[in-house]
Amino acid sequence: MGMFNFFTDAGKKLLGKGDDGEAIKKEIEDSFAELPVQGLVVEVADDTVTLAGVAKDLPTREKAILIAGNVEGITNVNADQLVAPEIIEAANTRDIAEPVFYSIKKGDTLWGISTEFYQDGSKYPYIVEANLEVIKDADKIYPGQSIRIPELA
Repeated sequence: MGMFNFFTDAGKKLLGKGDDGEAIKKEIEDSFAELPVQGLVVEVADDTVTLAGVAKDLPTREKAILIAGNVEGITNVNADQLVAPEIIEAANTRDIAEPVFYSIKKGDTLWGISTEFYQDGSKYPYIVEANLEVIKDADKIYPGQSIRIPELA
């Protein structure tokens, strides 16, 4: 449940300008209105980011993973040490479903992705809402970008 893969040659250019861990940590913190992860620790080793801390909920955890993974030069995000209350509560009682991430391919549209996952293209706003930290404009998605596909209620 803790290692996630991304395209290394897609995403924001944050690495190589100083402390890479601090740059990614700042990107995560700046992407939310309020501090999303208590005790957030970000370490970068080669093409892997390791995240640790306590996210306020599972969607916040998943968004932090996506923000870290959507950095050019990052191939893996290890989130074994990034927990959320739901994970802590479920540790001995039930399994938590793995988040569904999708890597955008050339020619993809949010309508098409929504049709693939929900059998209804008009539900694409759910995808946009779940990915506000990585999709700043619904008309601008790019190949290699990874997004979260939320479950419909």
